Amino acid sequence: MEKISNFLSQINERVGQASSWLTGILMLLICFNVTTRYLFNSSDAWRTELEWHLFALIFLLGAGYALKHDKHVRVDLFYAKFSEKQKAIVNFIGTLVFLLPWCAIIIYASYKYAHSSWTMNEGSPDNGLPARYLIKFAITTGFALLFLQAIALLMSSLNTIVSKNSNGQ
Repeated sequence: MEKISNFLSQINERVGQASSWLTGILMLLICFNVTTRYLFNSSDAWRTELEWHLFALIFLLGAGYALKHDKHVRVDLFYAKFSEKQKAIVNFIGTLVFLLPWCAIIIYASYKYAHSSWTMNEGSPDNGLPARYLIKFAITTGFALLFLQAIALLMSSLNTIVSKNSNGQ
């Protein structure tokens, strides 16, 4: 079980590291767009849409990475004071009851949404980027990565719960 958990976590580690480069690219694109807009009064729809797409990719592809490194948003009012076993129980229940079902719903719905876009070869209505279905499939991909990391978290939490119980703690 630990090997599977580590394998799933490694996928998100690599995707997260690779997608982190999008932040620098996005920053350069924004600087370029601002410069051309104010100095040359030039703005293209495709460049603005590319900003949105890069921003979306950073969050979608980085969600599993953030969960892996425990950098996601959480209300730590009580959680911070919990023991490792109590944290594992909260993570296990929260992942099983909330995160996995929510990811499954989004994966299902976003796949239908993206597939519909693909079948009509949807592009930008503003003469911007073509193949709008690519960014829509990124929703499915991002939530699939988050789903995989949730499974890894579930396994890791279960391992912590079981190992702590076997030690009498």
